Amino acid sequence: MKVGAHLMRFDSVPPARLRDELAATADAAEAAGVAWLSVMDHYFQMERAGFPRQDPMLEAYTTLGFLAGRTSTVQLGALVTGVTYRHPGLLAKIGATLDVLSGGRATMGLGAAWYDREHEALGVPFPPLAERFERLEETLQICRQMWDPDNDGPYQGVHYQLAETLCSPLPLSKPEIMVGGSGERKTLRLVAQYADACNLFSATPDELRHKLDVLHEHCAAVGRDPKEIRVTVLNGGDALFAGDVAGFVEEMRPFAALGVDTVVLRPSEMPLATWMRDVVTPAVAPLADL
Repeated sequence: MKVGAHLMRFDSVPPARLRDELAATADAAEAAGVAWLSVMDHYFQMERAGFPRQDPMLEAYTTLGFLAGRTSTVQLGALVTGVTYRHPGLLAKIGATLDVLSGGRATMGLGAAWYDREHEALGVPFPPLAERFERLEETLQICRQMWDPDNDGPYQGVHYQLAETLCSPLPLSKPEIMVGGSGERKTLRLVAQYADACNLFSATPDELRHKLDVLHEHCAAVGRDPKEIRVTVLNGGDALFAGDVAGFVEEMRPFAALGVDTVVLRPSEMPLATWMRDVVTPAVAPLADL
């Protein structure tokens, strides 16, 4: 099992120190063999997670570009980009650029979006949920077409119409497409049909087993081998904060047995570089044996 880190808090140092803090965090991750670094794609910090919306929140793809220039092996992506935040043609162009400048290490993480307050605050349209899922499916189709060297023709959807899908330069390798979320009827169907990876919200092995069973049913319906889809899960890493690496390994063992490729850890209030060095990196080698 691999270890990833989700950089979702930027409130532990003043803004003038964030550049150096992110650099030190990336350096520590790379040195330890952390496999994945992600950021949130939000305008405001998440009230749903208990944080004040006024807390610092960096723009996702600018931050990923900075991390790309600081690293050479770790996979990079947003966990995840709401489909409402950018026009899909532009988003596919951004993903291709990140892949080129990172040397082929980009993941395009996509979701249906949910944070209505930040949309309203900045004047961004926030359609009903059913329409957001329709737009998500069209965006997945557009990304695949934009990154296809043999197809720069038009795209005609219900919500998006593109006269040309030219993307130059093309990504070095078609970026991994990740769909975030665990909704059984729509989200996991989109994972089965379009995604190379998923991020599942499962607190227990039994919950994960059920979600995977549903995903496998969707894969069977579209003729897809579920082994083609990389499975990741988010985890708070409570045992690691207590210094109990062995306990965390045992906690993750049944998840690894179910096929989880990467466990993505979330930070606390401590500075990111300290968290990466003292909490995340001690788990890399032990989990690699699972």
